[in-house]
Amino acid sequence: MKASNITVLQNSLNQIEDYIQHSEATNITISKVNVAWHLDHSLKVFNAVVSNMQKSDPSTYENNFSFIGRIIFALKYIPRGKAKAPKHVMPSEIILVEDIKTQLAEARQHIKTIPTLDKNAYFKHPMFGNVNTSRVVRFLDAHTTHHLKIVRSILK
Repeated sequence: MKASNITVLQNSLNQIEDYIQHSEATNITISKVNVAWHLDHSLKVFNAVVSNMQKSDPSTYENNFSFIGRIIFALKYIPRGKAKAPKHVMPSEIILVEDIKTQLAEARQHIKTIPTLDKNAYFKHPMFGNVNTSRVVRFLDAHTTHHLKIVRSILK
């Protein structure tokens, strides 16, 4: 994997950092939750994905990537309100700005490790199947972009 592929993720993390100042903003017609929730969730997903890939056993990777995953990746678009986040990446009721900043720093460190992962390092996605190193940047980009679009809509 080229290091330049992670630039898109670095840009997304910079946008998350820019939106921290608007953490308390809400617009119930756009989202039931505030900006902080979307930032926190995006970072939880980011960090969980890379951490799980680092711990994965590449020899057990199986290419079972789903049809729906292929469509979403091709379009780089996740429809709103169609999926529910797994518990381990759900933000708590109270989200502190300091926690978002800590997760952001962790995500920036994780970015540096993506190019060093084995090509068959992977994480299991509940809808898409196994997502390996060749697909992880597209997944994280699509997921983070999805939540940043919601944040922008909330702030309009």
